[in-house]
Amino acid sequence: MPRSLAVKLTCGAEAAERANQALTVAASAVAAGADVSLWLTGEAVWFGVRDRCPDLGLEHASPAATLVEAVRAGGSVTVCSQCAARRSLTEADLVDGARIAGAVAFTELVLRDGVQALVY
Repeated sequence: MPRSLAVKLTCGAEAAERANQALTVAASAVAAGADVSLWLTGEAVWFGVRDRCPDLGLEHASPAATLVEAVRAGGSVTVCSQCAARRSLTEADLVDGARIAGAVAFTELVLRDGVQALVY
């Protein structure tokens, strides 16, 4: 059984290749059967907001919205609570199934046995 994977994405369209890499890794891990938790912080929160997912416009890359949907369908998506508050976002603004949580929840997740954390 694959390990659990926590992917923390700290950038948005301003660092398109890094953001795409994180989303691609998370979606690929879901496809491989891993228990994936995608955490969105800073400008990455927009990937979790309904009708606001940035188009990264990267040649040879899957659209960000498609990758987020793949993660959402087989894993979980969490938006940083402080980052959401700074942008006046609530859970009602997020894609279906996404939630808002803070550093304590992230820390509890990554300290569990068998969890691999990647930060982009």
